[in-house]
Amino acid sequence: MGAAQYDGVPSNLLEMRLQQGLDLWKEGRAPLIALTGGKQSGDRFTEAAAGRRWLVDRGVPANAIVSEDVGQSTWESLSQLAPVLREKNVETAIVVSSYWHVQRAELILRQLDFAAVASPVSGDSDSLTWNTKATGELLGISFGRLMGFDTLYSITG
Repeated sequence: MGAAQYDGVPSNLLEMRLQQGLDLWKEGRAPLIALTGGKQSGDRFTEAAAGRRWLVDRGVPANAIVSEDVGQSTWESLSQLAPVLREKNVETAIVVSSYWHVQRAELILRQLDFAAVASPVSGDSDSLTWNTKATGELLGISFGRLMGFDTLYSITG
Protein backbone atom coordinates (compact mmCIF):
# COMPACT_ATOMS: atom_id res chain seq x y z
CA MET A 1 0.00 0.00 0.00
CA GLY A 2 1.16 3.50 -0.77
CA ALA A 3 2.04 6.29 1.64
CA ALA A 4 3.42 9.78 1.24
CA GLN A 5 6.27 10.62 -1.10
CA TYR A 6 8.13 13.88 -1.37
CA ASP A 7 9.09 14.87 -4.91
CA GLY A 8 9.67 11.23 -5.83
CA VAL A 9 11.37 10.24 -2.57
CA PRO A 10 9.39 7.80 -0.41
CA SER A 11 8.50 8.95 3.11
CA ASN A 12 9.86 6.86 5.96
CA LEU A 13 6.54 5.03 6.19
CA LEU A 14 6.44 4.27 2.46
CA GLU A 15 10.08 3.17 2.54
CA MET A 16 9.35 0.70 5.37
CA ARG A 17 6.47 -0.77 3.34
CA LEU A 18 8.66 -0.97 0.23
CA GLN A 19 11.47 -2.63 2.17
CA GLN A 20 9.08 -5.30 3.43
CA GLY A 21 7.84 -5.90 -0.12
CA LEU A 22 11.44 -6.09 -1.32
CA ASP A 23 12.25 -8.62 1.40
CA LEU A 24 9.24 -10.78 0.42
CA TRP A 25 10.34 -10.59 -3.23
CA LYS A 26 13.93 -11.58 -2.36
CA GLU A 27 12.60 -14.53 -0.31
CA GLY A 28 10.65 -15.70 -3.37
CA ARG A 29 7.33 -15.29 -1.58
CA ALA A 30 6.21 -12.44 -3.86
CA PRO A 31 7.26 -12.94 -7.48
CA LEU A 32 5.29 -9.82 -8.41
CA ILE A 33 5.17 -6.57 -6.43
CA ALA A 34 2.01 -4.50 -6.79
CA LEU A 35 2.17 -0.83 -5.84
CA THR A 36 -0.68 1.55 -5.11
CA GLY A 37 -1.10 5.26 -4.72
CA GLY A 38 -1.83 8.38 -6.66
CA LYS A 39 -0.58 11.86 -5.97
CA GLN A 40 -1.75 14.87 -4.05
CA SER A 41 -2.46 18.21 -5.68
CA GLY A 42 0.81 19.82 -6.72
CA ASP A 43 2.83 16.58 -6.62
CA ARG A 44 5.03 15.72 -9.59
CA PHE A 45 5.14 12.00 -8.75
CA THR A 46 2.66 9.40 -7.61
CA GLU A 47 3.24 7.18 -4.59
CA ALA A 48 3.35 4.19 -6.95
CA ALA A 49 5.96 5.83 -9.23
CA ALA A 50 8.16 6.75 -6.27
CA GLY A 51 7.88 3.17 -5.03
CA ARG A 52 8.67 1.72 -8.46
CA ARG A 53 11.84 3.79 -8.74
CA TRP A 54 12.90 2.83 -5.19
CA LEU A 55 12.43 -0.88 -5.94
CA VAL A 56 14.15 -0.79 -9.35
CA ASP A 57 17.09 1.05 -7.76
CA ARG A 58 17.40 -1.94 -5.40
CA GLY A 59 17.42 -4.58 -8.12
CA VAL A 60 13.78 -5.49 -8.72
CA PRO A 61 13.21 -5.88 -12.47
CA ALA A 62 10.61 -3.46 -13.82
CA ASN A 63 8.61 -6.39 -15.23
CA ALA A 64 8.21 -7.75 -11.67
CA ILE A 65 6.32 -4.58 -10.64
CA VAL A 66 2.74 -3.61 -11.43
CA SER A 67 0.86 -0.61 -10.13
CA GLU A 68 -2.14 1.62 -10.04
CA ASP A 69 -1.44 5.31 -9.70
CA VAL A 70 -4.79 7.06 -9.31
CA GLY A 71 -6.06 5.81 -5.96
CA GLN A 72 -6.65 8.34 -3.20
CA SER A 73 -8.03 5.84 -0.66
CA THR A 74 -7.52 2.20 0.24
CA TRP A 75 -10.73 1.13 -1.51
CA GLU A 76 -10.01 3.21 -4.60
CA SER A 77 -6.42 1.95 -4.87
CA LEU A 78 -7.27 -1.73 -4.43
CA SER A 79 -10.32 -1.67 -6.70
CA GLN A 80 -8.15 -0.02 -9.39
CA LEU A 81 -5.39 -2.57 -8.79
CA ALA A 82 -7.70 -5.61 -8.99
CA PRO A 83 -7.99 -5.68 -12.82
CA VAL A 84 -4.22 -5.22 -13.15
CA LEU A 85 -3.67 -8.25 -10.90
CA ARG A 86 -6.28 -10.32 -12.74
CA GLU A 87 -4.58 -9.52 -16.05
CA LYS A 88 -1.43 -11.10 -14.56
CA ASN A 89 -3.47 -14.12 -13.33
CA VAL A 90 -2.85 -13.22 -9.69
CA GLU A 91 -5.23 -14.97 -7.29
CA THR A 92 -3.38 -14.57 -3.99
CA ALA A 93 -1.73 -11.57 -2.37
CA ILE A 94 0.41 -10.72 0.61
CA VAL A 95 -0.75 -7.28 1.71
CA VAL A 96 1.97 -5.03 3.11
CA SER A 97 0.93 -1.99 5.07
CA SER A 98 1.20 -0.53 8.55
CA TYR A 99 -0.06 -2.72 11.36
CA TRP A 100 -2.91 -0.27 12.02
CA HIS A 101 -4.03 -0.39 8.37
CA VAL A 102 -3.22 -3.83 6.97
CA GLN A 103 -6.34 -5.66 8.12
CA ARG A 104 -8.65 -3.32 6.22
CA ALA A 105 -6.55 -3.69 3.07
CA GLU A 106 -6.60 -7.48 3.45
CA LEU A 107 -10.39 -7.54 3.88
CA ILE A 108 -10.90 -5.29 0.86
CA LEU A 109 -8.80 -7.61 -1.29
CA ARG A 110 -10.86 -10.54 -0.06
CA GLN A 111 -14.05 -8.67 -0.99
CA LEU A 112 -12.50 -8.25 -4.45
CA ASP A 113 -12.13 -12.07 -4.63
CA PHE A 114 -8.43 -12.45 -3.91
CA ALA A 115 -7.00 -14.83 -1.33
CA ALA A 116 -5.14 -12.33 0.81
CA VAL A 117 -2.97 -12.46 3.91
CA ALA A 118 -1.59 -9.56 5.90
CA SER A 119 2.09 -8.75 6.38
CA PRO A 120 2.09 -5.73 8.70
CA VAL A 121 5.04 -3.42 9.24
CA SER A 122 5.40 -1.25 12.29
CA GLY A 123 6.37 2.35 12.03
CA ASP A 124 3.95 4.58 13.85
CA SER A 125 5.41 4.86 17.32
CA ASP A 126 3.48 7.94 18.42
CA SER A 127 0.81 6.39 20.66
CA LEU A 128 -1.66 9.27 20.28
CA THR A 129 -1.41 9.15 16.50
CA TRP A 130 -1.56 5.36 16.58
CA ASN A 131 -4.68 5.39 18.79
CA THR A 132 -6.39 7.85 16.46
CA LYS A 133 -5.49 5.80 13.40
CA ALA A 134 -6.37 2.51 15.08
CA THR A 135 -9.77 3.84 16.13
CA GLY A 136 -10.48 5.05 12.60
CA GLU A 137 -9.37 1.73 11.15
CA LEU A 138 -11.53 -0.22 13.61
CA LEU A 139 -14.56 1.83 12.61
CA GLY A 140 -13.71 1.48 8.91
CA ILE A 141 -13.30 -2.28 9.22
CA SER A 142 -16.52 -2.64 11.19
CA PHE A 143 -18.67 -0.63 8.81
CA GLY A 144 -16.92 -2.09 5.75
CA ARG A 145 -17.63 -5.63 6.90
CA LEU A 146 -21.25 -4.78 7.65
CA MET A 147 -22.10 -2.96 4.45
CA GLY A 148 -19.23 -3.80 2.09
CA PHE A 149 -16.16 -1.66 1.55
CA ASP A 150 -17.45 -0.48 -1.81
CA THR A 151 -20.65 0.87 -0.21
CA LEU A 152 -18.68 2.47 2.62
CA TYR A 153 -16.42 4.17 0.09
CA SER A 154 -19.42 5.45 -1.89
CA ILE A 155 -20.66 7.12 1.31
CA THR A 156 -17.38 8.42 2.75
CA GLY A 157 -15.24 8.86 -0.34
